[in-house]
Parts: sequence; C-alpha cells; structure tokens
Amino acid sequence: MSNRRRFIAHAGAAASALAFPLVGGAQPRAIRVGVLHPVTGALAYSGQQCREGALMAIEDINKAGGIRSLGGAKLEALLGDAQSTPAAGTAEIEKMNEAGVSAVVGAYASAICLATTQAAAKYNLPHVVDVGVADQIVERGLKNTFRFSPGYKKCADIALANLHVLNTAAGKPAKTVMIIHEESLFGTGTANLLARELPGYGYEVKEVVKHANPTRDFNNIVLRMKALNPDIVIPANYYNEYALLVRTMQQQKVTPKAIYSVLGGAASSYKFVKEFPQAADGIIDCNHWFNPRDKRSFDLKKRTEAKNIFYSYEVFLTYTATRLLADALERAKSTDRAAIINALETSTFSDHFLPYGPTKFVNGQNTGAQPLMTQVSGNDIKVIVPREYRQAEPVFPLKA
Repeated sequence: MSNRRRFIAHAGAAASALAFPLVGGAQPRAIRVGVLHPVTGALAYSGQQCREGALMAIEDINKAGGIRSLGGAKLEALLGDAQSTPAAGTAEIEKMNEAGVSAVVGAYASAICLATTQAAAKYNLPHVVDVGVADQIVERGLKNTFRFSPGYKKCADIALANLHVLNTAAGKPAKTVMIIHEESLFGTGTANLLARELPGYGYEVKEVVKHANPTRDFNNIVLRMKALNPDIVIPANYYNEYALLVRTMQQQKVTPKAIYSVLGGAASSYKFVKEFPQAADGIIDCNHWFNPRDKRSFDLKKRTEAKNIFYSYEVFLTYTATRLLADALERAKSTDRAAIINALETSTFSDHFLPYGPTKFVNGQNTGAQPLMTQVSGNDIKVIVPREYRQAEPVFPLKA
C-alpha cells in the first residue's frame, strides 16, 4: 500500500473512532468527594447513619449515569472519621484537601461543622453541611459553606409558635417549662434561644439544665425535674442521652403535660420508637423530617430498612445533601472548586423529597428549609404540623 493510501485509510479510521466512540473506551476520571462524619466516639451512631445516607446517594447517582455534563464521571467517596471532635474533623479536611477532593459533605454535629467548614475555607473547598444546626456555621461569611437544612433559630421559632397554638387551643394548661440540653454548640445554642423566647409567649422557664456528652445517668436531673414539676419538658440532646433521659423519666414516673422536643435526638427516631415504645409514646418534636406525601421518602425508607438500618433524619438529610452537590457538579460542568461554589450559590435544586421547595441559598443558607412537627403515636411517627403535611391530629396535653 502506498504512503498516500495508507494515510487516507488511517485518517478514515480516526474519523470513524471520533464519530462513534468505542463503548469500551476509557471512562472519565472519577470525581472524589469527601464524606466526613463522626463514625467513632460519642456521636458514632448518628455519624454512621449520615455516612450511609451519603453512600446510598452516590450509588444512585452513579447508577443513573454519573455526572453527565462531565462525560458520565462517577462520584468516588473519600471517607473521613471526625471521631466526634472538631479537631479530628479539621485534620480530616486537611487529608481530603491533599487527596484532591472536589467538595465535602458533612459533618453532622454543629461543633464539628463549625471547624470543618472553616478549615475547608482555607482551600476554597466547597463544603455542603448536611445537619449541623448552629447558625454560626453560616454567619461567618464563608463563601465555600452551604447548609441545605434549617438552623436552630428557624426550628426554635417554628417550635415556639406551634407550642403557643397548641397550648392556646387546649385552654392554656401549660405554664411552666424545664429545658434539658447537651453541653455542645447545638444543645447550648438551642437552649439559649428557647430560654430567651419562651417568656414572651407567657411561659415561666423553671430551670435550664446542661449535661455532658456522654452522660450515663440522669437520675439526679430527673429527681430535680420531679421537684420542680414543670408542665413541659424540652430536651435538646443527641440520641443516646435523649433516650436515656426519657427512659429515666418513665422509670421515676415523671409525667409532664408534654415532652416537647426541639431537634430532639431520639424524639423523631424509629429506633427509639421500636426499642422503647412506651417511653416514646406521645412525644412531640420539631425536627428535620421528610415530605410524607412524596413516595420517594418511603422508597428510601424501605431500602434503608432492608439494610437493617433505621431510617433517621441523618440518613435522608445526608442523602439529599449529596444529591444537591451532584446537581451542582452537573451544572458546573467542572470539578473546579470555584465553579462548584458558583453552581451551589445559584442552585435551584428541587429534585428531592424534603418539604423545602426549590433551593435558594442566601449567605450559604437554604432559605426554603423548614422543620416539621411530629408526634409519636401508635408505634409510629406522624406529622402533625403544618396542615399541608399532616398525617394525624396533635394530642396536647398528654396529661390533663
């Protein structure tokens, strides 16, 4: 074959390859995403739940074709353990940055998120906050930080307004309150907000009690509760301490008119309802929850439970936060951190099953995010407020 004919043949083959890429051709490079949670230490249960939510989201995104605008690039999770401390969370951010992640999802607890978002900001590393409710997280002007779910001020405001409505409708039987909270940024911040606002609604705050994480004995606190005899007990703590507190109340036969939680660690927990149904019965909570009218909420619940995992807010919040990040990557058409941050800033992400509507970030906070009010009834958790999502009528007070 002459050189000219050989060149034409090669040129034709190259053109065909460009027009019809081989199915078995090289895949685009995977996009590394940091998945950072406290999977050991005092917060290990919640951290493991968050991690599971993120991994299920990544599995779904990759099965659906990956990030199409980047040639179908798959997401690859780089797992990090914050060990239930801010310092360990910060160290993990350093490792993730060195490993070249494009963004981070995490890190559950407010105190950890406060540290990890600050650490990520040094590298202009996008950080999607999945749970952390402390409003300081999004009040420092960090351009890399985006919280999809509501903060504790929004949750406290909604909880207090609804408490006032429920109490007024019942003839105002509740007049006194006791607040019990864990010691970190989440519990202390929530308790301070509530203690400041409750008197304006006509409630006397009998006492605000702080406890350590972890706490393994609530007998003295519950004895104090018995002596004060508040109409309403408001706990703000993580799962283990919440469950132990309420069980101790049951054992000591302390029965206030209501256990009215604000971001209660076990109040809206299928695990708590299953393991301690009598202690859980009737508890009201203002917390992260899914849209009960969206079938996808229950599809993910069924899938989660098939793994012998309880369907908790940690699972569905981190699942959705990861999908928010994937949507931003799709629109950024790039793994460049500045481009991802811009895509998050302008996000209108609405392909989710939370009661938020389309996403709109202002100073890093999704303004449409809102909690729902739930109540444990008949060994299940039902939405009671707002009416558009209501599954059951609220029962208040529990004790006349």
